[in-house]
Amino acid sequence: MTTLQTIGLDLAKNVFQVHAVDGSGKVVVRRQLRRADVLKFFASQQHSLIGMEACASTHFWAREIGKLGHEVRLMAPAYVKPYVKRGKTDAADAEAICEAVTRPTMRFVAVKSAEQQARLMVHKARELLVRQRTMLTNALRAHLAEFGFIAAQGPGGFAHLAKVLAEQRANLPPFALDASTVSAGRSTASAPR
Repeated sequence: MTTLQTIGLDLAKNVFQVHAVDGSGKVVVRRQLRRADVLKFFASQQHSLIGMEACASTHFWAREIGKLGHEVRLMAPAYVKPYVKRGKTDAADAEAICEAVTRPTMRFVAVKSAEQQARLMVHKARELLVRQRTMLTNALRAHLAEFGFIAAQGPGGFAHLAKVLAEQRANLPPFALDASTVSAGRSTASAPR
């Protein structure tokens, strides 16, 4: 079992890069790990300080590696970038992460629990639906304005526009009617409650 003081882990979809130094700063590991081997690798190491950039899947890996007894710290990628010494490669990124995590003035991102991530996911999904609904209603208002149908912004204006659309079906070309009907139906169906 190798004793490692600091490990930089550059995350990816399938092949991760590890850069590890001992207490004196000597490089003791510089290698790639397949996704399936990541937890096996960290389970074989003694307690270490692990640094990772905060990105997709980081909180999952931080929780899993933390369960093995390691101290995991996450950093914003913008704070790690100044420590990259050479070209943008996974190995260079892992080395930069390894160095950045030891800096005394480094700012860290708190590791989120699964419950916190689930709550955040609900908020983000709702935010996306609201944004898409707004885009769709604004586009429909703009398109129908080209045919002389004007409505105020917001849900009230859209409700008025849907009513006018139903009453004025005969005054719209078939393609415009089809597109407007589909858009109006999706906008009201996707409205968050």
